[in-house]
Amino acid sequence: MASLVYLLGAIVTAMCAILLLRGFIRSRGRLLLWSGLCFAGLTLSNALLFVDLVLLPPEHSLYMWRLSTAAGAMLLLVYGLVFESE
Repeated sequence: MASLVYLLGAIVTAMCAILLLRGFIRSRGRLLLWSGLCFAGLTLSNALLFVDLVLLPPEHSLYMWRLSTAAGAMLLLVYGLVFESE
């Protein structure tokens, strides 16, 4: 059951990233770009969560990779909010 939740989280964030980036292509709003890139990074983080907790054995951990991708994604959004706001 937990693996299903991890997969659904990755799918939902991927759909959000696709919709935000598609909105950026249509309207060229810079904040949509940074939000889409943030959600793309969060999708990668959620995919790593699934791989780490479901596919890999317990002696291997992707904990730092998961945290660093999520932090990088959030930094993209913060950059967009701070430097691209009008």
